[in-house]
Amino acid sequence: MPKVDNNIVIENARIGFRNFSGAAGKYNTAGSRNFCVFLEYELGEVLEKDGWNVRWLEPRDPEDIRQPYLQVALNYNNFPPKIALVSSKGKTRLDETSISILDWAEIENVDLIIRPYNLEVNGKTGVKAYVKSMFVTLEEDELDTKYMDVPDSAANSLKGLDDED
Repeated sequence: MPKVDNNIVIENARIGFRNFSGAAGKYNTAGSRNFCVFLEYELGEVLEKDGWNVRWLEPRDPEDIRQPYLQVALNYNNFPPKIALVSSKGKTRLDETSISILDWAEIENVDLIIRPYNLEVNGKTGVKAYVKSMFVTLEEDELDTKYMDVPDSAANSLKGLDDED
């Protein structure tokens, strides 16, 4: 199988099965940070032919078509991803300690670049998907907007405690 070296850019992506914290679970080993991105059917077929590990969800309604998706990994060891949380307050970079906030965030939009990692295990080849960069826009309601400029009193209280030491 030929080596895959092109990144995939997906704007307005639909993501699911979020495990940005890397929590252990029925389908996840502890420390494995990942999520799934749902693909357009045609893109799923092309990526699968190129060797990407595309999986397919069977439809609930037999009249519908299967839904292709890619499991996308996050790894902060060799090539740390650039991930930003976007809100009306601006853009905030997320790192290894803050990325878990995305597990439960209400997300309005995701734009991401996926980089390929060509692998060979026990004589079998394939392409694993890793996040290169991702911008996640939070869904905000009218109260988020109303109170966005109110200072965080807990943060101010903590600053006062540091001064007393």
